Formats: sequence, structure tokens, C-alpha cells
Amino acid sequence: MFPPSDKARELQLRLDKFMQAYIYPNEARYKQQLDQASHRFAALPLMDELKAQAKAEGLWNLFVPLSHGDYCDHGGLSHLDYAPLAEMMGRVIWSPEVFNCNAPDTGNMEVLMNFGTTAQKQQWLVPLLNGDIRSCYAMTEPQVASSDATNVQLNIAKEGDHWVLNGRKWFITGALYERSKIFIVMGKTDPDHANRHLQQTQVLVPKDTPGLELIRPLTTLGYDDAPIGHAEMSFNEVKVPLDNVILGEGRGFEIAQSRLGGGRMHHCMRLVGIAQRSLELACLRSTQRTTFGTPLHKNQSIREDIAQCFAEIEMARLLVQRTADKMDREGVQQSVDLIAATKISVPLMVQTIIDRCMQIHGAGGLTDDYVMAEGFNYARWCRQADGPDQVHRMSLGKRVINRYQDESA
Repeated sequence: MFPPSDKARELQLRLDKFMQAYIYPNEARYKQQLDQASHRFAALPLMDELKAQAKAEGLWNLFVPLSHGDYCDHGGLSHLDYAPLAEMMGRVIWSPEVFNCNAPDTGNMEVLMNFGTTAQKQQWLVPLLNGDIRSCYAMTEPQVASSDATNVQLNIAKEGDHWVLNGRKWFITGALYERSKIFIVMGKTDPDHANRHLQQTQVLVPKDTPGLELIRPLTTLGYDDAPIGHAEMSFNEVKVPLDNVILGEGRGFEIAQSRLGGGRMHHCMRLVGIAQRSLELACLRSTQRTTFGTPLHKNQSIREDIAQCFAEIEMARLLVQRTADKMDREGVQQSVDLIAATKISVPLMVQTIIDRCMQIHGAGGLTDDYVMAEGFNYARWCRQADGPDQVHRMSLGKRVINRYQDESA
């Protein structure tokens, strides 16, 4: 239904070979280096080795869209062509960074591509595209419901030739990683503006700026997601030049809406990959174990679970492709309904799929001996990241009702 382009098909073959040759064989080594690192959020030597190999093989910055093809060697990819590549990378939770395709960097790079000044691009986008540094996106706050982005309270005040930031943020992915050097921070510059969507501004804050304090690492279902991690932070009289504003004062909500659409889809693309791998592992497990004198795969309940997983993965993959195709043809704004439907459906569906596959593995499925427990955690927190299920259901339901209401009028 959604055939890939010749370029995408060729990249799929090359990426699959790379995964087989360099990613899967190094999963144990990655875990070993993480356990032996000087601290939990240190850069791993293996990652640098694999990045160099990915660059050498032309599998670098695969996320870059066609509209910004001049920023990469491959000339850019459509959302539809990128989807199966992201799915492949999603089979190993840490592998997207190998190809410079990990969150939140991809979204931050697109923000700079779309809205950054020439100076901002030179200082921050170029090293990000090269993979020399990592970045963070700071929007969520502990004291307000950040599912409504207009609720953010971090104060950004103009003082002379500087912006001064005061407030708190949390669940800031990458903040603890030693390679992270720049934050895109969303706060309020005009909290009394009559239009709530023009109160926010986004500014660039280097990690070493005085007054920026990392309070603590945070976990999701017990996972610290090292070495990338998530953190709670405080901004105490943090000063940055006025030139660090992105796009312009009062344009923060607009930037957030632009950034999060693609990010939501990238997460869903990767989730299909970890679901597919979990199913493959469950099928293999069912042929290796016997219960009560019968091979596990001969039990009807196991076959039913496998069948259900297969059907749901196919549905998730098709929804991702359908949405990506519409984004390519009509743009992000015209695809918000399908993006919301994907964001609502895929993480929850993948969570359920992985849960079944974990069950087939018995107690071992709950451990880090397999990829499923961490994959389940990823699917679960994706139901909060980039907007919780309830917000997307509420907004999508409203638009669908209004559409048919209008048609019947």
C-alpha cells in the first residue's frame, strides 16, 4: 500500500546489514560498558566506535526531511521513507543515537533548521548534525499540568541585553548526559498577554550557564535510561544574550507545535520496531519451552496471543505509514488528526503487545536479560511524552465531532 522509494529501499537493506553486523552483536558489550562507566551518564566508547562506522557507511542523519536535504549527504527522506528505518533502529532502544537519530536531538535539530538564525545554526546545529554534542528540550514542569503547554511557569524576563530565566523543569531528557551541551527552554515572557498562545518564548541556554542546576536524576518505572537519562532542573537567575531567542518573542507555543508533530511520529515508528522484535522473541521462546509435557507453542492460548500480537503490529505499522504518507502529501497541520490517532493508539498497543511477549517468557521477561522490560517502559512513558493520551483523545474527539456536525448542518 505504501511502497518505499528506491533510495529508501536501498537504505533499508544497508541499515539491516548494519544492525546485523554491528548493533545486535554489541548489545551485551553496550550493557557491560554502561555498568563499568565512571558514572551512569558518561559517554560510552562503543557509541563513538559505532557512530564512526555509521558515518563511514552513509547511515547518518537519516531523520533529516526532504525539505532540509542540504543538511545531509543522502539528500533527505520523506516521513514515509523514514518510517521503516526508524522501526529498524527501534528494535534496540539505544541504537538511534548510533545514526544520530535519537530524541530529543532530532526534534531540536529540526527546530534549528526551521527557525534558527545563521549564527545559532553555526554554533549549535552544525555540531549536533556532526554528532559532536547532544541537546535537551526543556518544557515540562513539576508544579503545573504541562500537558497544556500554555501552563508553563518558568519566567523569562528581558533585562538589558539579556534574558533572565527563573523556574523549574523536570523529565528533561539528556540533561544528565555528559555530551549534552545546549538546552532549548520554553518559558513565559508575557504571562498577561490576552492570547495564551503568545505568552511563551523559547531560548537557547548552554548547559554550563551559571544558575542552571541539575537537581536529580529521574526514573520511569525504575529505569534511569542511562546514559541519556532524564532530570529535574532549576533555573536561578540564568542569563543568556537576547540573540539566544528562537524565532522571536512570543513564538514559543508555535515552535512547540511544529516540533512535537514529527517527534510523536518518530516515537511511534520506533515502538513498532521494539514490538516486532518482542514478537519474534516470543515466537522463538514458545518453540524452546515445554509445559506439562507439551511444547509451549502448541498451547491454544499462546497461539492466540501470538496471533493477536501479529495483527496489532500490522495495524500499528499501517497507521504509522498512513499518517506519514499524509504528512508528506499535505503537511503536518493537515495531518493532526492522524498524528493524534497514531499517538493515542500505538504506544498503548505496543505496551499491550510487549506485555503478552513478556508473559510468554515467564519471570525472565521481567528482567533485563531480554529487551522487553525496557521496551515496555519506553512504550509506557511515550503515553505521557509529547502529550498524554487524554489530551490527544480530547482534542481529536472534538475535531471529529465538529467535522460531522458541520457536514450535517
